[in-house]
Amino acid sequence: MEPGAVALDPPSPQHPRHLIRNPSSQLTVKTPEKIRRFRGIRIQNSIIEQRAWKENQINMNSSSCAIVSFLLLFIGCSARRLYPLPSENESTKKPLQTFRPFNVAHRGSNGELPEETGPAYLRAIEEGTDFIETDILASKDGVLMCHHDVTLDDTTDIAEHKEFTDRVKTYEVEGENKTGLFIFDFTFKELKTLRAKQRLSFRDPQYNGKFPIITFEEYIQIAINATRVVGIYPEIKNPVLMNQHVKWPKGKKFEDVFVEILKKYGYKGSYLSKDWLKQPCFIQSFAPSSLVHIHNQTDLPKIFLIDDVDVTTQDTNQTYAEITSDHYFNYIKDYVVGIGPWKDTIVPVKDNYLQTPTDLVTRAHTHNLQVHPYTFRNENQYLHFNFCEDPYMEFDYWINTIGVDGLFTDFTGSLHHYQEWTSQSPGKVDATKLLQNISKMIRKFELSIRK
Repeated sequence: MEPGAVALDPPSPQHPRHLIRNPSSQLTVKTPEKIRRFRGIRIQNSIIEQRAWKENQINMNSSSCAIVSFLLLFIGCSARRLYPLPSENESTKKPLQTFRPFNVAHRGSNGELPEETGPAYLRAIEEGTDFIETDILASKDGVLMCHHDVTLDDTTDIAEHKEFTDRVKTYEVEGENKTGLFIFDFTFKELKTLRAKQRLSFRDPQYNGKFPIITFEEYIQIAINATRVVGIYPEIKNPVLMNQHVKWPKGKKFEDVFVEILKKYGYKGSYLSKDWLKQPCFIQSFAPSSLVHIHNQTDLPKIFLIDDVDVTTQDTNQTYAEITSDHYFNYIKDYVVGIGPWKDTIVPVKDNYLQTPTDLVTRAHTHNLQVHPYTFRNENQYLHFNFCEDPYMEFDYWINTIGVDGLFTDFTGSLHHYQEWTSQSPGKVDATKLLQNISKMIRKFELSIRK
C-alpha cells in the first residue's frame, strides 16, 4: 500500500486501491469521528457499486448466454442430420438436391456390388446418390424385373442351374442374332431362384451368388423407404423385344404396364413440380417411339438415350446423325426433358486421348434439353490418358468444362465425394465461420454493455 492511502475493505472493482489517495486528495482524514463517518459512507457506496457491478455482470452474462444459446440452437437446427428420427414421416425427409448435376447410380453401386441388386442400390443410397438407375425387362409371365441384358448368362449363376440348360435359344436382337438364356423365357418364380454376379472379372467377386434378381416394384420400394428423398431412373429396356415375346393382358404393351407400376406407387408430376420433388423419377429409353407412346399417360420427365455414332435406333432405325440434329431436337423436346448420350460421342476419343468436343451439349441446351451422359467408371481402363488415372479429374472436366447436367456412374460414392468437396449447398452452414461470427457478436455486445 502506498503511504497515505486509505484501505477500504473490500475495494470496489471500479475503484482499485491505488486510486484512493491521501493527503493530496480532498478526502483528507483529520479526526477519528470523521474517519468513521467517511469510512461508513465509502463502504456503503462501495457495497452499492459492487452490487451494481455484479448485477451488470449477471445481466451481461445472461444476455451473452442467451445469444450463444440461440446461435447454438440455430446451428443445431441448420446442421445436416444423416438420418431422421423414427417418429419423423416422409414429409421431413432431406430433399433431393437440385443445385448441381445429378449423381445417377448406374445399376446401383455396381462398381462394388453385383449390378441391379438390392444391396447395390442400398449401397448407392448410403454413398449419397441422387438417383438409383435400373433397366426394366419382363419375365415370361409378365412380371417386370430389374436386369440389364436380355440374356441371363453374364450376370447370374444360371450356368450352375442344370435344369435350365435346355432353355438356350437364338433370337434376333436389334438386327443381330443372339444366343443365350433369355429372361423372357423364364417365369418370375424361376428367375427368383437365380443369384447375381459381377459382370467384370476385375471387380470384387466376393458377393457373387449371394443376392437375387429383384423386381421393378422391389426396386421402387428401396427408393421410397430411404431415409432421405432418393429418385429413381428406370429404363424401358428393349421394348420391341419385350412386346414380341411377352403376352400382355387386355391388349396392353410393355410400356403401358411400366407406367401403371409407377402410378401405383405415386410417381407423377412434371420436372421440379411439387409432386416430382416428393418422389423424383426420370423415365429413360433408347426407343423414341416408347417415349412418345407414354407421353399422354404420365407427365413424368423423360430422357432419350443415344447410342454410339454407328448404331441406329432399335425401333425407328434412325441414324445417330438424324437423332442428334437440330431438327430432331426440336421435335423430341415436346416429349422429353433431356438426352442421355454415350460420353465418347460428346467428346470423341482417338488412341485413348480426348479430341475436340462436339457441339452436342451446347445445341441440346439451346433446345432446353438436359444432358446426362453415361458411363463414368473409376478403373484405369475406362479413364482416358488426359485424366492421369484420376476419376476426379474426369468429373471436373465433364461438369465444369463440358457443362453436363447429370452423370451416370458405377462409383456413385466417388462422384458424391467430389461434388461435396467442390460445390457447397446454398443453404449449407459453414460451422467455423458461424462460430467466428458468434464470437464477434458477443464481444460487440459486451463492449456496448460496458459503455
